[in-house]
Amino acid sequence: MSIRKMFCSLSLALSCLLVGTANAGPVRPERILFVGNSLTYVGNLPAVLETLAQVNGKSLHAEMLVKGGATLTQWLDAGSVPRALAASHYDDVVLQERGFDFACGFGPQVCKDSRHALRALAGIVRKAGAEPILMGTYQVAPDASQAIVAAESKAARSDAIPYIAVSGRLNEGRQKFPYADWFARDGHPGHDLVLLEAVLLYKQLFGVLPQARTLEVRAPMFVPGSKFAAPAPVSLPLLPNIALAGGYDYSRTDLANATGLASGH
Repeated sequence: MSIRKMFCSLSLALSCLLVGTANAGPVRPERILFVGNSLTYVGNLPAVLETLAQVNGKSLHAEMLVKGGATLTQWLDAGSVPRALAASHYDDVVLQERGFDFACGFGPQVCKDSRHALRALAGIVRKAGAEPILMGTYQVAPDASQAIVAAESKAARSDAIPYIAVSGRLNEGRQKFPYADWFARDGHPGHDLVLLEAVLLYKQLFGVLPQARTLEVRAPMFVPGSKFAAPAPVSLPLLPNIALAGGYDYSRTDLANATGLASGH
């Protein structure tokens, strides 16, 4: 091939590449709906996940249906999930039960109700074209921690729902990093536990662990007792009775510790 023909071929290939790039629209963000309670909103897990995705070059938008103390059974009975799914498209719906409900912590009927609600909500989510994910809860005592992971994983497995186990990794983190911010008031998740959950969710959504970078989350840091308006169609915060921090900064070391726990190393 002559130099002239080679140059023309390269020019044509470059032109096609540029046209293809120009025609490609903006990347559609991964849209996530969280359905849960104060275990979900304290520390603002949705906002931490959004920021974690952003600093790793991913486009993600998260919203939530939350109320303090709410169970999956209550969300099923309220009909809020199908209304939210009808109003907007979501790729994934993260379901989080009240702590220890799956392990019959409040009696055998409660864990029976939890399993039924999980199965029914997963069906609603899939019918809307989204993927359900069960986010685990946690217990500190070793026996209780093993019990909740076993109960949650069994419930998720019976309906082929991806499950994110939290309790064992949390307790491993408490041993390795005893001075980390694992808990907020009344056993709610502290900032480092929220970060660990966000890293585990990131891995579930994108198939890889995030890079260890500094993380500047610029969103309200909800606390136990934060109030939210009735879903319309998702939950929005009411004006707080107490001032909320306007964000939270995680260091590169914080994120490296969380990814290490998430990877099992």
